[in-house]
Amino acid sequence: MRHLLVTDDESWAAELAAADVEVVPARDYLAEPERWPSRGVKVFNLCRSFRYQSTGYYVSLLAAARGHRPLPDVATIQDLKATEIVRVRSGELDQLTQRSLAPIKADDFVLSIYFGHNMAARHDRLAARIHQLFPVPLLRARFTRRKDGRWEIVSVRAIGRDDIPVPHEEFAREAALAYFKRRWRNDAHRSPDLDLAILVDSTEEEAPSDEKALQRFERAARKLGMTPWRITQDDYADITEFDALLIRATTQVNHFTYRFARRAASEGLVVVDDPDSILRCTNKVYLAELLARHRIAAPPTMIVHRQNVDQVPEQLGLPVVLKLPDSSFSLGVTKAETAEELATKATAMFERTELLVAQAFTPTDFDWRVGLFDGEPLWVCRYHMAPKHWQIVKSAGSGRRWGRVESVPISEAPKAVVRTAQRAAALVGDGLYGVDLKQVGRRILVIEINDNPTIEAGEEDALLGDELYERILGGMRQRLAATRGDHA
Repeated sequence: MRHLLVTDDESWAAELAAADVEVVPARDYLAEPERWPSRGVKVFNLCRSFRYQSTGYYVSLLAAARGHRPLPDVATIQDLKATEIVRVRSGELDQLTQRSLAPIKADDFVLSIYFGHNMAARHDRLAARIHQLFPVPLLRARFTRRKDGRWEIVSVRAIGRDDIPVPHEEFAREAALAYFKRRWRNDAHRSPDLDLAILVDSTEEEAPSDEKALQRFERAARKLGMTPWRITQDDYADITEFDALLIRATTQVNHFTYRFARRAASEGLVVVDDPDSILRCTNKVYLAELLARHRIAAPPTMIVHRQNVDQVPEQLGLPVVLKLPDSSFSLGVTKAETAEELATKATAMFERTELLVAQAFTPTDFDWRVGLFDGEPLWVCRYHMAPKHWQIVKSAGSGRRWGRVESVPISEAPKAVVRTAQRAAALVGDGLYGVDLKQVGRRILVIEINDNPTIEAGEEDALLGDELYERILGGMRQRLAATRGDHA
């Protein structure tokens, strides 16, 4: 990928040339679009101002129009101007902010961030996290101390090259050099055209894919002419270095996985799973309404709030299953045997959410799971209930015990199960989904639709083996070729 540093000030040109960065005057970039190809260009915008319709604003706007990847993009520029967005995004930094700024005696503090770094080692981690949330080369964050003594962020703004104080010049220049010299790609092993980021969370105890499955994704990528790179939440600022993003960390909306998906999609990367799928699948209230509206059979279901919770036994009977909207891996899902237990458990859940999903208890020996990508079924499994338990996983003390997973050839699975899974998945999109269903006599009931479904070595891939991974990544490669106008 070609790197352009577009600026009003060319004083760093000589130093950055050694890092294979082309320093381009802003006026030339705006006036001479024919000098750069329509893709494979990343634009680092260091203009003096990003106000609406300024030179800096137009550099980022036209970079996007030309198929380049601007940093910052116009969406980020606009987000920085919205105080509420800044405060919401920075809210997750609270503990880090308090630790970093604890020694400061003044009531106001300004943090200068140069390519994700600050001159003071104590503040470097905070600077890096702000840079991840707002991927802008040069930033200035302002903090104030509240009456209760805690620090809060009041603004983050992009700054230009000439906003750097003279004492900071050498540090900022070195930070820029280090940033541009750092490369995701090892040129000896890189693919000629495609780089795949695989987003993982090393702290996750029950990730969607185990280590062997991740290695099989990587092997499949290389076979298909793609170079795989594992990334973590710390690599948010570098997502534009890639062509496609495969998320293999448990997705949530108020979470780094959604931010990665949203930004990658906005930058034109092929993303599995896309932000819309995350929004839709991770909320069981949404799914319940969606299935009901399209008349896809499910266990009798109610959307429950504080005013109607006492009606649940009459409408659904007892026992009843209560679900938090954002529950996953059976966490946040509980069974109430009596009206009193229902009231107690619902009250506790309402501390976290305004709405719950209640479903009539529908016992079966196993759940069907149909895995699909782009609307086509790739695998079918029976997820058997954990021993002496009503769910496929049972929490026992500090551990969790899972039921047996049994792979079934698609041709041998009940046709109604597969067809119903396809109908349900199509309501969400064309991503990678795992549809959970119960079979009660001749009735097929959809329990939920999961984005980013579990794929573990020896279980979901038991029948297809490496072909399962190749079909998923091959589909992503075809999508990328279609967006580029290339041949797959």
